[in-house]
Amino acid sequence: MNHCATVIEIDPYSLLRASLALFQKTPSELDERQLTQARDQALKEHAIENRVLRSPEAAAVIVSERTLAKAVQEIRERFPDEQSFVAALEHNGLDKHSLQSAMLRQCKVENVLEKVAARASTVSEVEIGIYYHLHPEKFHRPEQRGAKHILITINEEFPENSRANAWQRICDIAARLKQKPHKFADLALKYSECPTALQGGELGTFGRGQLFPQIEAVLFGMKEKQISDVIETEAGFHIVQCGKIHGAETISLKKAQSKIRQLMQERARRTCQRTWLASLPVDRDTLSTIN
Repeated sequence: MNHCATVIEIDPYSLLRASLALFQKTPSELDERQLTQARDQALKEHAIENRVLRSPEAAAVIVSERTLAKAVQEIRERFPDEQSFVAALEHNGLDKHSLQSAMLRQCKVENVLEKVAARASTVSEVEIGIYYHLHPEKFHRPEQRGAKHILITINEEFPENSRANAWQRICDIAARLKQKPHKFADLALKYSECPTALQGGELGTFGRGQLFPQIEAVLFGMKEKQISDVIETEAGFHIVQCGKIHGAETISLKKAQSKIRQLMQERARRTCQRTWLASLPVDRDTLSTIN
């Protein structure tokens, strides 16, 4: 493979964008292998952008001053002050003028691609219906249940958490809950050894297969607000309270229609863009630098 791409001048903004996309780091933070990969990516993206900007469609696209200013401002707002903004630009081989030029280029490319995407045919009601019936699993929501718990752990290294003492403590809590079930959150805050104690023992809402099997087996047989007997898992002893029960539901075509339309329309737009990009003349000189 020809590595000429490593010595060809690359637009600093393109390199920065590729570096952040690939590694969530700036170019100066990359090792040699990562930097080479980021450079190759930047060159490929730059070559594609060149093809877009040389297309007949690009000739009619104008980026307004307002759009450009907004794009630059969105980057500026990521920094606490002007000094840190300028310093970050300089650190990455940029200044305000070069950033503005890069953003102008990016905005124009995006506008051209948006113009091309607008050619995509509108998704029909029939296509939406076909998608709905071909993907029934996407529109079925299984039963879910809210859950709270109080946990007492077992740890023989600590006398108060020996199995016998942990059992006694959880049984005492269970007895108090039988007398005052409305105190579940208060008792969780006071006694539970799970971080959820701070939220009154609130675990969240779960479907099957998301909790310890021992807890799931009990929870999915309970009524709302019912409190379980003591349950043992590998984490320790639990008392569980069943929260809101959300029954299994199949979303109707009528309710799903707007989301299906959005999904299919976006897919059609991307397909239109890819087909158009593939039809553009290839810049052989640029291509040779990345092969």
